[in-house]
Amino acid sequence: MVGAVSRAVMDVPGTVPAPPVEAPEGGATPEPVTSTEVRQATGIVYLVGAGPGDPGLITLRGVECLHHADVVLYDYLANPALLEHASPSAELVPLGRKGSGRVYTPVEITERMLEEARSGRTVVRLKGGDPSIFGRGADETAALREAGVPFEIVPGITSGLALAAYCELPITQQDDASAVALVTGRERDDKTTSCLDYDSLASFPGTLIFYMGVGRCAKWSAELLAHGRSPDTPVAIVRQCTRADQGLVRCTLATVAEVVKARGVRPPALFVVGDVVERAPDVSWFTARPLFGTRVLVPGSRATSTRLAGRLAGLGADMVVSPVLRISAPADWSAVDAAVDRIHEYDWLVFSSQSGVDHFLGRLFARGGDARRLGRARIAALGSTTANRLRQWGLRADLVPEESVVDSLANMLLEHARGRWVLLIQANRGREALARALEEGGARLECVAAYESTDELVPDPEVAAALAAGEIQWVAVTSGATARALARLYGDGLRRPRLASIGPVTSAALKELGYLPAAEASSHTANGLAEAILEAERASGTRARGARPPTERSSV
Repeated sequence: MVGAVSRAVMDVPGTVPAPPVEAPEGGATPEPVTSTEVRQATGIVYLVGAGPGDPGLITLRGVECLHHADVVLYDYLANPALLEHASPSAELVPLGRKGSGRVYTPVEITERMLEEARSGRTVVRLKGGDPSIFGRGADETAALREAGVPFEIVPGITSGLALAAYCELPITQQDDASAVALVTGRERDDKTTSCLDYDSLASFPGTLIFYMGVGRCAKWSAELLAHGRSPDTPVAIVRQCTRADQGLVRCTLATVAEVVKARGVRPPALFVVGDVVERAPDVSWFTARPLFGTRVLVPGSRATSTRLAGRLAGLGADMVVSPVLRISAPADWSAVDAAVDRIHEYDWLVFSSQSGVDHFLGRLFARGGDARRLGRARIAALGSTTANRLRQWGLRADLVPEESVVDSLANMLLEHARGRWVLLIQANRGREALARALEEGGARLECVAAYESTDELVPDPEVAAALAAGEIQWVAVTSGATARALARLYGDGLRRPRLASIGPVTSAALKELGYLPAAEASSHTANGLAEAILEAERASGTRARGARPPTERSSV
C-alpha cells in the first residue's frame, strides 16, 4: 500500500521532547510510563483491533498499547498511519499480503508472537477490524493461553458496522430490517462440514453482511438463490470502507457475481444483502467532503507532517505520508547547554520552528530548569505554528509576524533588537537568510543548533511508483529543505502531480529547482497549505482526476 510507514523515515528514537505534563495535586510531575515498566517477566501480547481503515477509528486503548509496544506485528488491512502511534524504537513487522512479498502463515504469526513475548517484550498484534470477528482471534488467544503468555484483547470497529455510518446505509431499519447477520463468504478449505445454514440465511428476516466474499461470490450468492432468496434482492458492494477511496456499487443478488467479475472487484470489499441497501444515498457525508478521492503526498518530517496530514484528511484527502527528512537531537549537546547556562544574558530568544521549541525547551527542562530560567528574555517565533507550539510549553511569544517569512520576522525584530543580544534557535541547517538579516541589521547575534535535520537517502519505492503512475494528484511542500529533498529523491516524478507550497520562500526554492508550484498558501501554516490545495481544486472544477464516483449502479 502506498504510504506504508517505514521506520527509516521517521524521527530518530527518543529525540523529540514533549511539552511538560500538568502536575497533579501535590506538585509532583508524573513520569512517562515506558514499555519496559509495563513489561511482565514473560512479556505480554495485546491483540488490538485496528478498525476498518480510517486511522481515526482506533480506540484510545489501542493507541495506548501501540505507544508501549516493543514490537508491532501488523496486517495489511491495518492502516499504516496507525504505526505513527508506536514508539520510534519499536520494531515494526508487516505480515504481508498475497502477491506482494513475503506472507506470514497463521502458524508463523503465532510462533512469532510467542517468541517475542517469551523474550520479555511487549507485543501488539495489530489486526484489521476487530480481532474476534473473522480475525482468528480465538485461535491466537488459545495458543497464548496454552503457552502461559499473558494477553489482552482490545476490540476494534468491524467494517460491517462502520459501513452503516460511512455509507449512510442503515443495516437495521424499523421497516426493512430488525436484525443483522455477519457472515463469512469463505470458510476454511480444510473444513469437512460447512457451518453455514443457507436455508436459514435465505429466509433471514434482516440484513446479511458478507465478509471475505469476493473470491467465492458466485458460490454464496448461488446458495442463497437456490434456497429461496429473491433474485431481485438489493446488494451493495462496499469497497475500501472508511478509506479515502471508498466506493459503493449497487446491484442485485442475481447479478452480483457478474458485477464482481466484470468490474474486477478486489478485496477488501463487503457485500450487504437486503432491502436496506436502497436507503443509502448516492453521496454520503463521507464521500461529500471536498477533497474526497484526491491523493496528496505529505513529505517533510514527522513533526511537520502530522498537523498538515490531519487537516487534509479532515477534508477527505487520501494521505500518503512519507517523510523525506529526519529530525533528531544534536550529537553533542554542549552548545545548547552553554546557551541554556547563559540564557539570562540574552534579550531575545528567536525560535524558527516547532522542532526548535521542543528540543531547546526539552533540554532546558531535562537539566532541571523551567520557564523561570528565561528571565527577562523576550521571545520571537517564526509563524503561528511555532507560536502555537510555544503555547503548549506555557510560553507566549512577544513577536510573531503575520506571515511565516524570514524578512517579515527580521524587520519586526530589528525594531526592538538592534544592539541587543539575540539567540537564534534553529536546526543544524539553519536559516542563513534570517541570521544574515539580523546581523546586518545590528543585532548582537548568536546561533545554536538545537536539533539536526537530515535528508532521507533512499526514495520510498511505492511512492515513486505512485508518482510515476499519476496516482498522486498533489504534493504538499512545507519548506525549502523539503523541496530539495523531494527533488533529489523523486526528480521528474514530481512533474506529474501539482505542487503546493507553504509560502514564498518555499515557492522560490521549488522554482530554483525547476518546479512551478500550482498553489501557494496565503497563510503560511499547515491549515493555510491545506486551504490552498482546496481552493485550487475548486478553481479547477475537478473532484479528483481519475477518481471513480463514490456510488455506482451496475447495469450488468
